[in-house]
Amino acid sequence: MEVTANAAVPEQAGSAAGSPDRRRWWRVLCRDVGHIRRYLTVLVNRDRVVLVGPPGRTVVLSTDGVGELSSALRRAAEQARK
Repeated sequence: MEVTANAAVPEQAGSAAGSPDRRRWWRVLCRDVGHIRRYLTVLVNRDRVVLVGPPGRTVVLSTDGVGELSSALRRAAEQARK
């Protein structure tokens, strides 16, 4: 399965004030059980981290994808603490 998160590609990551170290959202490319491309989104909303999945879908992650999601969640938590 193809999964990417925290990619350096600007259209896949949002930032506050254009600063890459102040990223406020990450998109994790994944697949649903029908093998259709979907995204999980990790957002920072003030002091909260929000995980948004595709509506009504189950997400399938590879072991690499789990690591990418973990990294995105960790970075979002760091931003939420600021």
